[in-house]
Amino acid sequence: MMEHRIIKGFLMGVVVFFGSCYYDNEEDLYPPTDCMTENMSYQSDVEPIISNNCYVCHSANTNNGDVTLEGYDEIINYVNSGQLMGAINHDPGFSPMPQNAPKLDDCSISKIDSWIADGAPNN
Repeated sequence: MMEHRIIKGFLMGVVVFFGSCYYDNEEDLYPPTDCMTENMSYQSDVEPIISNNCYVCHSANTNNGDVTLEGYDEIINYVNSGQLMGAINHDPGFSPMPQNAPKLDDCSISKIDSWIADGAPNN
């Protein structure tokens, strides 16, 4: 009987000791992201993404699919109609862009989405 109490006490001590050493570290639970989406600017943030990923087919010179995204006055039409986000998100009913290429990375899409949510300013 005394042996069982000693063993039980020892096991409880082990459980308490190892169970209480677990710490939730905020940085481990929520790793920081390098994707900043606050106060997006068309010129500094959005246009470089569009230029690097879309102009090969949708510049003023190429105009594939009769779609030109070069310049604010052109892209805003696709922003306002929802076609830009539909295409880059690969939403049903939209032609997924970039065509025959992987979807844009999540950070780039988030930056464009944030810019649009802020009213898609020409800044």
